[in-house]
Amino acid sequence: MIDFGHFGRYSERMITAATILIVDDDADVLTAARLLLNKQFARVLTTEDPAEIESIMASEQIDVFLLDMNFAIGRNSGDEGLKWLQRIMGLDPDAVVVLMTAFGDLNTAVRAMREGAADFVLKPWQNEKLIATLSVAAVLRQTRSRVTALSVPQPQADMIANSPSMKKVLAIVQRVAPTDANVLIRGENGTGKELIAQALHRQSARSGKALVAVDLGAVAESLFESELFGHKQGAFTDADRDRAGRFQAAHEGTLFMDEIGNLPYALQTKLLRVLESREVLPVGSDQPVAIDVRLIAATNQPLEQLVADGRFREDLLYRVNTIEINLPPLRERLEDLPALVEHFLRLRARKYRLPEKPVTEAALKTLRSHHWPGNIRELSHAVERALILSDAEQLDASDFSISNVDSAADSRSLNLEAQERRMISSALEGAGGNISHASDALGITRAALYRRIDKYGL
Repeated sequence: MIDFGHFGRYSERMITAATILIVDDDADVLTAARLLLNKQFARVLTTEDPAEIESIMASEQIDVFLLDMNFAIGRNSGDEGLKWLQRIMGLDPDAVVVLMTAFGDLNTAVRAMREGAADFVLKPWQNEKLIATLSVAAVLRQTRSRVTALSVPQPQADMIANSPSMKKVLAIVQRVAPTDANVLIRGENGTGKELIAQALHRQSARSGKALVAVDLGAVAESLFESELFGHKQGAFTDADRDRAGRFQAAHEGTLFMDEIGNLPYALQTKLLRVLESREVLPVGSDQPVAIDVRLIAATNQPLEQLVADGRFREDLLYRVNTIEINLPPLRERLEDLPALVEHFLRLRARKYRLPEKPVTEAALKTLRSHHWPGNIRELSHAVERALILSDAEQLDASDFSISNVDSAADSRSLNLEAQERRMISSALEGAGGNISHASDALGITRAALYRRIDKYGL
């Protein structure tokens, strides 16, 4: 994920303050989504009856709608979801609607995006991806509401970027965004790669079209062509209808390819061919489809070393990194740390209705001395824990338990959670931050690793 929400002052404020309305006729889906999103957004409202949307909109300011495409009517066609999408957009032209759809409904989801939907998520969703998608949607809502201010786009102005390295990054973003140049974003987990992709899209001439994200590390090799290029009805078992791929969904917009370093070598050739020809061939079709997308890729891996090892195509590397943006880890932008701490304290105090507390110089010294393998997200969790658990009038070094976290690396510790955190940190470091490789080394699934990363603030 994006560690989208914890990257800068501008986006974090908007995401935290956002109100989400989830509309789905499955009570279990509503419960699961509410429990997940309550931790990320200020308010999460739910309803099983789409007929209540209008009355809710009359009494509440909804920032993002998470709308199922199939209710009692047209359960398999998605038509009712389209109907409610049009109703919402009619009531509020600035509304941001994210659709929930099953795999077979993707073609309808693409049609809905062309009719005004901001994005779609697949059921069953991946927690990290759902949060990232809604986070981007919350930012989109704010930019739509402030459209008059966008005549001179300056979304970086409110970001926390006191360090020279981050000022350089934001200057590159502002210069590159209006072009159609392909961009490769490099950085460790938690540095905000997806936020940079969003900023590039928002400031481009394609901002009125879709920003479509795909995690290449999570696409099974057998589904790669169908997921990205689409397929025709009858192309394979269960292909009961035509389905557009991610490239078609991003037509005239931006395609964000995350974890591009995880793409299997055999599939890199197919991706390169599409990028060179600017057309896709849906599975089961002999008619290519022209596509017009701006490509933004991201990785936390050393692609040059992968090229040297024969694991990544050199010509594909040249294709995706016309412009390269390197995001610094938190330990290399410590000038931003005091402002980030103050920012997170203000947000968490508001979230938990707690008084804001000053942070002592001793505490800041402790925070500066930490390695921060989890970057901005880890800092956010550390601040949140300190604010909740401290009963003093100010936060001191002992409130942040950074030294206790670091001492978890002591192999003599018998604390199971400390040992688990040590193992996960070690696996992530050994894998260079690559989730797939780290999960393989630990013998657990990617989803299980994501849960533990979230649990330990990594």
